[in-house]
Order: sequence, then structure tokens, then C-alpha cells
Amino acid sequence: QIQTLQSILARNQPAKGRTRAAMGTSGLEVLDTIPPGEAHAHFHKVCGSQAFATTMTEMRPFGTVEALYAAAHHVWWRLSEDDWREGFAAHPRIGDKEGLRKKFEDQASSKVAAGAGGGQAQEEEGWEAGEQSGADTASEEVLEALALANQDYEARFGYIFLVCATGKSAEEMLAILQTRMPNRPELEILVAVGEQAKISILRVDKLLVALTGSKL
Repeated sequence: QIQTLQSILARNQPAKGRTRAAMGTSGLEVLDTIPPGEAHAHFHKVCGSQAFATTMTEMRPFGTVEALYAAAHHVWWRLSEDDWREGFAAHPRIGDKEGLRKKFEDQASSKVAAGAGGGQAQEEEGWEAGEQSGADTASEEVLEALALANQDYEARFGYIFLVCATGKSAEEMLAILQTRMPNRPELEILVAVGEQAKISILRVDKLLVALTGSKL
């Protein structure tokens, strides 16, 4: 079913009332006060767009978790199409477990070479690997079908298929991809942007948890 712009935007409004008083406040305090370079690196983990990370860093302090969510939503939806595509490109292909593993092995090696250690890269791998955990138990037939469908999607739209994969099986993700293939390009990119928005909010939550208890 071809999706309308109104339905896409309605489903991707920032969540209301999602307070994180117990786990988020101290994490938010850290995020609001760490040096800009560190904040930028964290926001770039949330979303692979440099413009997103730069703007979010410059908007600090947020003061409340709700303000952080709203800012992430506002900034992302108002970026250029090139910025959106840059954010998409930071993701591994859905179901590509080998590509996911290689990506973070390379990042960990780079951090170790730079003297930063590999712990942060391992944490990032945990984020993305966890998001695609539904593919872990998929059959080879389903993974092969996903790989072929990914190729068809990229050929049609010019960027990787993106879906908020948390809680979805490989079969569900394949079905979603097939459902979205008939979309017109001008609508499909908005669907993809909405999926990245969902992923970003989930990663903001994970970031606040990771920063909770950190020293200011």
C-alpha cells in the first residue's frame, strides 16, 4: 500500500511524556556539559549525519529529556536530502551480519591505533547489532531473499533500505521492504527519514543510559 505524506508525518511525531527521570537526568547532565567534540561524537553515533551531530551539539544544553527528543526530531526532519542520505549510509544493510561485524572491527582498530581504545566501538556495535537481532535466527533462504531485495531497493531508490528493526524478525523486515517497493521516490524517502527518526530516539535513550554515572 502506497503511503501518504500525512500518514508518514503523523507516525513520526516525537513521543510525548517519555520522561527518564530516574535514568536520564544524570545522563542528560553529562551530555549537556561535556566538551563539544565528545558531544558531537555521541550525536554522530545516534545518527550518521554530520549536520545532525553538529547542530545538536550547538543546541546544548537541552535541560530536559523531552527537549532533547524534540530537538532531535526537529533537526533531523529539517536537514537536506543529502544529509538524510548521509545518515542512511551509516547503517549496515538489513540482514548483513558480516558487513556489520566488519564495520565495527575496522572502527575498533582505528580507535586502538589512535590510542582511544576499542570499548566505544564495541558499544556502538552492540547498538546496531541489537537493532538487527531479529536477523540472528533467520534462515539462509530469508537472508538471501533480504540481500536480493536490498539490491532491488537500492537500484530503485539510490540508498539502502532503512527500517527501525528493533523487535522485528527478518521475515517481517523482508515483508516491509516488499511493501515499500511500489512507493514513489518522493514519498519513500520520507518513510526512510521517519524510520531513521525512530532509530535515533531509541539511540538517544541508549546514550543517556550509557552516560548515566559518568563523571562530569
